[in-house]
Amino acid sequence: MERLVAEITGRGFSVSTIKHAHHSFDVDQPGKDSHRHRVAGASEVLLASGTRWALMHELRDAEEPPLSELLEKLAPVDLILIEGYKRDNHRKVEAHRAVTGNPLIAPDDLTVRAIASDTSLEIDRPVIDLNDTTAIADFILADLGM
Repeated sequence: MERLVAEITGRGFSVSTIKHAHHSFDVDQPGKDSHRHRVAGASEVLLASGTRWALMHELRDAEEPPLSELLEKLAPVDLILIEGYKRDNHRKVEAHRAVTGNPLIAPDDLTVRAIASDTSLEIDRPVIDLNDTTAIADFILADLGM
């Protein structure tokens, strides 16, 4: 994903990303004021500086929001790349590494437009070399008419 973001932004497009984590994560650090605010019960903590800002929102036992709701929180850009959310209904390029032994999701999911793989595959969609970032970016941009 990192190489893909660099390739597409290098072509002059603005890109944002969404990464779904299947485990708990924390972008804050114990001992910092912002962490103490969250631990004290703040629903949201916004950190701001001269170089960036970040908004942390605590779910506090609420359901995880759907992808569509999270997309609405992002500022407008040319392209949003999503890692994870493989069962949601958006265009996808499936990343497939033979060593994992995981089955492809493409045969049962028509939203998978292509497969980026480190091995050759027999499937009714384009298969792109997983290490050919330029070709993957070319496919994504062409598929979106960009």
